[in-house]
Amino acid sequence: MFDNLIEGILSTSAIEWIAVCSSIIYVILAARKLIYCWLFAFISSALFVYICFSANLYLESVLQLFYVVMAVVGFLLWNKSDSGEIIKWPVKYHVINLSLSTLTALLLGYLFSVYTDQANPYVDASTTVFSLVATFMVTKKVLENWVYWIIIDAVSVYLYFSRDLHLTAVLFVIFTLLAITGYVSWNKTMKTAQQ
Repeated sequence: MFDNLIEGILSTSAIEWIAVCSSIIYVILAARKLIYCWLFAFISSALFVYICFSANLYLESVLQLFYVVMAVVGFLLWNKSDSGEIIKWPVKYHVINLSLSTLTALLLGYLFSVYTDQANPYVDASTTVFSLVATFMVTKKVLENWVYWIIIDAVSVYLYFSRDLHLTAVLFVIFTLLAITGYVSWNKTMKTAQQ
């Protein structure tokens, strides 16, 4: 398995390398609340639209297209925001999100399993649907976005590895670790601001 991983990374295309590096820079800058994170989000997402579509991950392609749009929205919102205040969602928002997102993911997973050659339709549907909300949460500086990303990124490791996108699978291992760092950083910033 380790040999396959190394071989897969070594045979990775230049486009995937650029997408992966841009993605890492995005998350590092987002964890530090630096507005230029959105430029790297735009670059990586635009490239991943093509990469995911080529790997028959159609829902991920749509998600990446959404990320392209959200990179612009995120830049505009963060640029307009004077306070930069991190907020927490009430529990009821999370209950509503988890319920609606799970139902939507199940429906999309079913539709894509029946009507397309989608790879891993239920896993892809779940990561896609939950990522939509988590991305919105980042643009609004909701602290718990990082908790969603920890779970989404960990599941995405399996999804990309199963499609022989080894470098992207490694990227999502890194994303999982960066999401933990992002949560700690934002939580600390929020607590400091409340004192």
